[in-house]
Amino acid sequence: MMQHIFRRGTKEEKPVLVLLHGTGGTEHDLLSLAELVDPEASVLSVRGNVLENGMPRFFKRLAEGIFDEEDLVFRTKELKDFLAQAAIDYQFDPSNIVAIGYSNGANIAASLLFHYDNAVKGAILHHPMVPIRNVPMPDLTGIHVWIGAGANDPICPQEESVELKNLLEEAGASVGIHWEHAGHQLTKLEVNAAKAWYQQNFS
Repeated sequence: MMQHIFRRGTKEEKPVLVLLHGTGGTEHDLLSLAELVDPEASVLSVRGNVLENGMPRFFKRLAEGIFDEEDLVFRTKELKDFLAQAAIDYQFDPSNIVAIGYSNGANIAASLLFHYDNAVKGAILHHPMVPIRNVPMPDLTGIHVWIGAGANDPICPQEESVELKNLLEEAGASVGIHWEHAGHQLTKLEVNAAKAWYQQNFS
């Protein structure tokens, strides 16, 4: 089981926004973000099950920027199974999920896309990295992904964002990328750009 918050939206037909925090965050961190992106949508905000020096994360890492791939695969399946169970518990359509992740949360959301063709129908990835390389990708035709990237991001270099975009597109996804001149932090401009993309594709 994963610690989480579920808030039912006012419009059942809207996607369920699955919120995935960054390192050291909690299920409360991105609630205001979901409110900005789509105030009418249901929200399922999840806390990562891994602790790194007391900080919640969604999977282990060996060092900064070096992921524990075995744990990543295990935790990605854990999240996928949790979402399937949550859809039953809260009675929402599991094929109508849009993930919104920041940093570590964006990486696990990207990992869902790399491993499953039906985990989400869309994703907003704020400052993601390529979660895993040299794995066979599922067919992502019809899935919409938006990447928010920092041109001066010290944690996630530009080429990493471009490589992620290319890998997702090669698997059939429709991918937009938005560049900010900030570092790894989440800016209001970036959130507004994500909202505009979301409204264009999902409302």
